[in-house]
Amino acid sequence: MNELSDLLAPTMAKDHPNLPVVKEEGCYYYGLDGKTYLDFTSGIATANTGHRHPKVVEAIKKGADELMHGPSGVIMYESILKLAKELTTVLPQGLDCFFFANSGTEAIEGAIKLAKHVTRRPYVVSFTGCFHGRSLGALSVTTSKAKYRKFLQPNGLTYQVPYASVEGCPEGTDSGEYAASKLEKDLNTLFKHQVTPEEVACMIVEPVLGEGGYIVPPAEWLKKMREICSEHGILLIFDEVQTGFGRTGEWFAAQTFGVTPDIMAVAKGIASGLPLSATVASKELMKQWPLGSHGTTFGGNPIACAAGLATLEVLKEEKLVENAKAMGSYATTRLLEMKERYASVGSIRSIGLMIGIEIVDPVTGDPNGEGVINILNKSLEKGVLFYLCGNEGEVIRMIPPLTVNKEQIDEGLSLLEASIAEYEAEIQVPCKLQKV
Repeated sequence: MNELSDLLAPTMAKDHPNLPVVKEEGCYYYGLDGKTYLDFTSGIATANTGHRHPKVVEAIKKGADELMHGPSGVIMYESILKLAKELTTVLPQGLDCFFFANSGTEAIEGAIKLAKHVTRRPYVVSFTGCFHGRSLGALSVTTSKAKYRKFLQPNGLTYQVPYASVEGCPEGTDSGEYAASKLEKDLNTLFKHQVTPEEVACMIVEPVLGEGGYIVPPAEWLKKMREICSEHGILLIFDEVQTGFGRTGEWFAAQTFGVTPDIMAVAKGIASGLPLSATVASKELMKQWPLGSHGTTFGGNPIACAAGLATLEVLKEEKLVENAKAMGSYATTRLLEMKERYASVGSIRSIGLMIGIEIVDPVTGDPNGEGVINILNKSLEKGVLFYLCGNEGEVIRMIPPLTVNKEQIDEGLSLLEASIAEYEAEIQVPCKLQKV
């Protein structure tokens, strides 16, 4: 297998940890080495129903017996129509019209194109640290890492302002109000010095910062953004590629925070691992996007749509959205207890089963990406797979399938704790910093 992997571009095949596997099931990967690995990545927040859920597998098999390919528009088929209808039952009210594509990046491209077409405005505002994809359009609003943009010169019709932060919040001041006030000041400065609001088509934001470090903003920050966009006729886009389909403990982060955007991009958990995504807006907006202004060959594939229908059915029947909230709360409590015992554990950032564990230098408190890789490798050796995020790779990303139970969380976090303990012993954390 390693020899064959040389045929793949390194940027595709050399990510962490490049684990050779032969099968997946539920919350587990089965390695080529004969070991079983507890998976706390769920295909990077994609296998929300667990790997190879029987109902999803059956829907895929049945779908393949009927239709392999659309393309939608040239022909029309039941699975895409049923999926659109079912999605309206879980999305915020008013988001009821869909352009189906294949990936999160494509959904973002569609969202930006729709906003520009409808408003006839050229500029986009995004937020520092957000990740929206790697195609040139999506890359123009992606700022989680400079290396993603290096040598590529994405178009300059975008402006960035800081993502939500409560650092520097004065004592006695409400942190949500502080973040909202700071956003208003940042946008006022942008509008005074660089671009007028009348030229801005949309603001695009991850309602929870994903690849950039799993930062959970105050609800007031997003509500202020909604208020400012409405005031100036700017369309608000939520990138819910990672936060959607129960990950935050509600169907979507929009419902978690009580803020409805004008446009949403959804993907990842929509079809339990099959390539599918959607740009979602109101019928009113979508009707202003005429035939030919956007298109797709493979988007809304009939088998992927069948998997999407089965995914929604499983999420509802097994109450996995509710489980995400309960298990996320349980895991967070355990991690906060762990933080008290280890000097290298910084902040715990969590919402539902979207959990970030910051690793810091025990002496300086600085972000510690090298420490993360060390701990991830030790965890993998013990049989549990985590992933990483953050500008310096300083955050351990814990995103298990929403089917995860307490026993699996206990097992995975116990292995993680043992790995952190080994790491701190290796780097010889000074006695005065050791926690008991």
